Amino acid sequence: MSISYQPDLMLVDGNFRRNCSLEVGDDGKILSISKDSDADPKTVIHQLSRCALLPGMIDVHSHSFQRALRGKAESRRRSGPDFWSWRNSMYRCALALTPEEIYDVARMAFLEMMLAGITTVGEFHYLHRSPDGSAYDDPNLLAKQVIRAAESVGIRIVLLRCAYVRAGFDLPPDPGQVRFLEPDADTFVRHADDLRDEIGRMSSSISFGLAPHSIRAVPRPYLQTIAAWANKHGLPLHMHVAEQPAEIEASIAEYGVAPFQLLDELGLLTQDFTAIHAIHLGAGDIERMARGKVTVGACPTTERNLGDGILCADQLIDAGVSIALGTDSHTQTDALENARELESNLRLRHLQRAVLDGRQGRSLASLLFDSATSAGARSLHLETGTLQPGSPADFFTVDLADASIAGSLPDELLTNIVFSMSRSAIRHVAVDGKMTIDHSQHTLQGEIIEAFCRVQQRLGSVL
Repeated sequence: MSISYQPDLMLVDGNFRRNCSLEVGDDGKILSISKDSDADPKTVIHQLSRCALLPGMIDVHSHSFQRALRGKAESRRRSGPDFWSWRNSMYRCALALTPEEIYDVARMAFLEMMLAGITTVGEFHYLHRSPDGSAYDDPNLLAKQVIRAAESVGIRIVLLRCAYVRAGFDLPPDPGQVRFLEPDADTFVRHADDLRDEIGRMSSSISFGLAPHSIRAVPRPYLQTIAAWANKHGLPLHMHVAEQPAEIEASIAEYGVAPFQLLDELGLLTQDFTAIHAIHLGAGDIERMARGKVTVGACPTTERNLGDGILCADQLIDAGVSIALGTDSHTQTDALENARELESNLRLRHLQRAVLDGRQGRSLASLLFDSATSAGARSLHLETGTLQPGSPADFFTVDLADASIAGSLPDELLTNIVFSMSRSAIRHVAVDGKMTIDHSQHTLQGEIIEAFCRVQQRLGSVL
């Protein structure tokens, strides 16, 4: 039997409309968007009074285990002055977690995402081995723990299995990375293929992609092998690129060219490729990305936390490069904060306001909200991110009486949601039409938080 969700306002084709119904079939797909009065008498009516309904937001870049690190790496004494020294705190966290704790931490990360209106996560997963570097009997054990966590919470997940081979060009092995490493490309492909096959038999809310970690961590021959395999199977391919200046220097030292030029020469810059960060760009890099229809995965809340730099979102958008958004290190979980940071950072850089407004003929709020939704769907090869018949019914609602957006007129509501709304306004979140968050609560919320708190208490004596 179908369900008809009936909010006061619904975001359809970029505008809020009154008196619309979202009808969802038994398969979790949207059947129709119609006037409330057109609902089938046999349809179950779910009134969402005083709410506006929007497509669920999409997070293209998450390392869920790093949720356990929040609050533990914000001093120079403990984590040093920059990204490179911060990694040592992250490595200690990675080495400390048991498989069951990885599940508990991932559940916490995914719960917080859903409470923030995020209905899909691209999990860039690089924990493969035990803390001493030995292989588990099942090389995909930890990936399955993360998938199990997503199923428990009810979030849609694309498991991006990460390849990690070395500490960097001409660098000795780093003992902090032993859980990440799979030095042989053929072995990595075999393990990836096994996981892809298993995911193919799982729920439709679970899918698969590949993620060579970075140029510094994956040498060219290995990268070519796994990229060819990903291309053969039509998979999304995500990779950290140009997050830090030292990466560019290392690429030039090893290959004689900067990262984007190398990736272009290898034929990787296609519409299947998402470049995570892409902050430190050289001559011709934006043109290369635009020509290949690459997506950039921006993570502004993490990039400001780690001191990575500011994305030149204005130049990328002008060139037609799509920008999606990610939580990354989980220092803050808020897709709308990431969206507004794309604009806010440019205001600080250019000493101007509304820098992105009008680009590509789009209003500022619409452009930023698309980065939080439809751009992420393209990056992850999904049919989500919009409300249209045939698409999965992934959505969230906001309370129109919440103090942060109260009084918003329909034509200014999206602007207020993007720039001013507090997470407290989010009332309902659904994936495949199933209401997982109801009145700002998850049915397993207490259990998930309690388990996470136990992990944090244990880690407090370790990290």
